[in-house]
Amino acid sequence: MTENNRMPTRVTTAQPLDHEACAPEILIEDDFQRFSSQRWRVEAQHPDTRVDVIDGHLMIDSPQGVTVWLDQPLEGAYRIEFQRQVLLGDGPNDRLSDLNQFWAARDPRRDTLFTRNGILEEYDELDLYYVGMGGNGNATTRFRHYDGSSERPLLGEYSDPEHLLQANRRYHIAIEVDASGTRFLVDGQPFFAARHQGTDGSGHFGFRSVWSRQLISHFRVLRLPQANAPGSHG
Repeated sequence: MTENNRMPTRVTTAQPLDHEACAPEILIEDDFQRFSSQRWRVEAQHPDTRVDVIDGHLMIDSPQGVTVWLDQPLEGAYRIEFQRQVLLGDGPNDRLSDLNQFWAARDPRRDTLFTRNGILEEYDELDLYYVGMGGNGNATTRFRHYDGSSERPLLGEYSDPEHLLQANRRYHIAIEVDASGTRFLVDGQPFFAARHQGTDGSGHFGFRSVWSRQLISHFRVLRLPQANAPGSHG
């Protein structure tokens, strides 16, 4: 593995899970027939940011930073999954970059998480996981753990084309969490995995991006059987 595609020893490669043995328990599901402000909280840096529902998709169209938080916190063993694509056409904000997400997010200093305005640096003091897929103008895909102290340790990074974005491609994203660890999969392939350090994996999920136009669909959160959870694979 080259220096530009490094995965430190804290990150472990995991095998794909078999979820066919039993029907999953669906905790949350959104088909995006309408936008629910009770389910989703928008923190946008620019007033022209558009977050809306179009033909069964959540549209995020923003000239600057934006986070769309799931209002309900998650705990225990769970799997977040959705389809997502970065659009490249004739839109004013079209840019192939930043298919990003926060999860297991908590604010150690406040009772409520939703106190920010979409600027990335405002989230530095949170405790969370972050994957920036195709960040820095589609130059890097990075995995970080924000530890609540304004430190953002880098847990893994890729810069090869196989781990960067393709324009208008619809990706299936899955994030799995249990009390021991977490992992991030793209189209069924494990990109990142790590054991928890000072967290149990509970907290809020959020779609994150900056200066792009994106579509999201088929969002749901499943209860993950403990035997199949990330921490059960050594």
